[in-house]
Amino acid sequence: MALYIVSTPIGNLQDITLRALDILKSADLILCEDTRETKKLLGHYDIKTPTISYHQHSQFKKIEYIIQLLDEGKNLALVSDAGTPGISDPGNQLIAEIARVSPAQIAQVSPVPGPSALTAAASASGFPMDKFIFMGFPPAKKKRRKFFEEVSLAKYPVIFYESPYRILKTLKELEATYDSSHGPKETLVVACRELTKKFETIYRGAIGQVAKEIVPKGEFVVIVKNK
Repeated sequence: MALYIVSTPIGNLQDITLRALDILKSADLILCEDTRETKKLLGHYDIKTPTISYHQHSQFKKIEYIIQLLDEGKNLALVSDAGTPGISDPGNQLIAEIARVSPAQIAQVSPVPGPSALTAAASASGFPMDKFIFMGFPPAKKKRRKFFEEVSLAKYPVIFYESPYRILKTLKELEATYDSSHGPKETLVVACRELTKKFETIYRGAIGQVAKEIVPKGEFVVIVKNK
């Protein structure tokens, strides 16, 4: 038995490894952040493996059920809607609980590497990325100011994700943080929109410039480089 952490495409369905396809076909069950999203991928590759949902709102009894399946010798595949599980999704919580409840089984957790919006954006940024800080999503409401202050004080490039609904607000708040709290600063930003998809766009420049050019549609990866 094993729990495979399977990376899936972040947009273009051809961006999947042969090993990932083999695991998805041979697994007894696929654990999905959203079964509807995963079935689009499975249908494209004619994969018939059964699916169940596992996401941030899943109750603890779902984790207990997953651990029971592993105890029974099942091979399970964990996928997120896109990219690599365990990065800004509940995959890491599941793995931590397996380690706590059944230490012997944690050795059977196996990563199947592949697409990641984080590394895709970093590779196209043009910034020195031998060291960087990843901060997930900015808070939706509370502690946003603190979040952006941490970004502005970082010694290394900072990467974070943002939704199309808040990207403009986020860029404006980020710019205001530099202007009001730390004095004028020429800070460069790369904002990657819809990576690997039909309308992929990468915006580069000062924060204010990018905020004026950006089209708030699709998912974003933002990289901030402090001078």
